[in-house]
Amino acid sequence: MPMAAKKTKVVDKWKQKKWYAVSAPAIFDSRQICEVVATEDAQLTNRIIRTTLADIGVTGAGQVGMFTSLRFRITDVKGTTANTKLIGHEIAPSFVKTFARRGRSLIHQVVDIKSKDGVHIRLKAIVVTGARVSENTMRNLRASTVKEILASASAVNFDQLMQDVLYGKFTANLYGVLKKITRIRRVEIRKSELKEVFA
Repeated sequence: MPMAAKKTKVVDKWKQKKWYAVSAPAIFDSRQICEVVATEDAQLTNRIIRTTLADIGVTGAGQVGMFTSLRFRITDVKGTTANTKLIGHEIAPSFVKTFARRGRSLIHQVVDIKSKDGVHIRLKAIVVTGARVSENTMRNLRASTVKEILASASAVNFDQLMQDVLYGKFTANLYGVLKKITRIRRVEIRKSELKEVFA
């Protein structure tokens, strides 16, 4: 008579998982970004979470806020709450393309800066002029863009810098400087990237 097959207990791995509320940093009033599921806390550390200014409930960023995505990294877990830090933003490339019009000049400028509290960030700016400009004017605009970004960024800490960038204060100040050189149509920080260091 054949031996009965040994029964193995099936473990429902889904039941072993639990839900965590992902919390935005203080500059976003610690709003809940989303919920994620994991078996243990360690699985969440360093995970990148993406959302938009609109989805996180931020108002006051104007039309560009509808097209701005945010990137957060989970730093630690306390209970069932996963805390995060902001590591960058990006305006949708499709929206940036709408800035380009015939008869205008576009300047793309990348600037590596350090905030007052020592945080290293890369900012990618776009400047759109009201009409086509000469190469000399382009050089002056580039030089002034770099100078103003470095000065403004080094005067505030990282949290304040990112608030200024996301809410338009940073680009409003930059616009005020550049319009003294030539007619400016638009200025945006289209992307920011936190320079992270991992042990």
